[in-house]
Amino acid sequence: MSLKKETPSDVLLHLAALRGDDITLKRVLDSGKVHVDCKDDDGTTPLILAAAGGHTPCVLELLEQGADVNAKRSTGTTALFFAAQGGHTELAKILIKAGAPVDSASIDGGTPLFIACQGGHVSLVKELINCGANVNSCMKDKATPVFIASQNGHRSVLLMLLAAGAAVDTRRNDGATPLWIAAQMGHDHICKVLLQNNAEVDAVRSDGATPLFKAAHKGYSAVTGELLKFRPNLGILPNGESALHAAAMFGHLAVVKQLVAAGSDIFLKNQDGLTALQVASLQKYVVIVEYLKDRIKNSSIGRNLNHTLQAQILLLVG
Repeated sequence: MSLKKETPSDVLLHLAALRGDDITLKRVLDSGKVHVDCKDDDGTTPLILAAAGGHTPCVLELLEQGADVNAKRSTGTTALFFAAQGGHTELAKILIKAGAPVDSASIDGGTPLFIACQGGHVSLVKELINCGANVNSCMKDKATPVFIASQNGHRSVLLMLLAAGAAVDTRRNDGATPLWIAAQMGHDHICKVLLQNNAEVDAVRSDGATPLFKAAHKGYSAVTGELLKFRPNLGILPNGESALHAAAMFGHLAVVKQLVAAGSDIFLKNQDGLTALQVASLQKYVVIVEYLKDRIKNSSIGRNLNHTLQAQILLLVG
């Protein structure tokens, strides 16, 4: 009997699995007209469909009738992968007990643990870890479960992974770390956890930007506050800019104030020879311009400049 889904009975079996219709599914299987692992053009089996939908009775019936728990779609994904994607913990337990490999990966490297972390499915993540899932597995782009949990703001999942020994600073192919992506997404609660677990505060992505630079660029005041507690680099970065320049460029006054209070040099020039004040002036952020002008006038350097030179500096920004 062919495994390729091509007969009306094959179609009916797939539909029953998809819909969770265990009565029809059992009737079609008992007819002897179909193979329990008949596949569609993508290699999808009835067991994969039932698992994806969280249809436990159908999964149990298919397994009882000999369904292959290791069957994969053309993407390399298994029934366990789809159960994990849907957060179906009890169903995942059934599949693992039936012999499903806990770390079976898709062609792009995604494991059941990775997809469960992406969805923030805490109980399922716990179950997979308890069953020996590799907490340091990675996608082809080197993104790890810690990375995806950080990106999506799943604190409980992140804590569970770290407690199980997951690395905190594994870099994606573009150089981004979990802290970097958390900063970009504005997840201050995630940044706090990562920093408390010794994440590198100045990890530089391939474009030369640090977590602080991204937080300043996006205007995430809470993230900036968490990062500043760990004394990040306030100077010019490999991308030729500073965090202060980034905040000034995009009009984030609250972050500008945080950075200046933390010791950012208001006289620092970027790769174009511009100070943050000049950058803000070019972007017409009047409030930031006035704030930085005031800081210049009241800084120790500004107070020591003669009035003519001070006027010349301020004149540069209009």
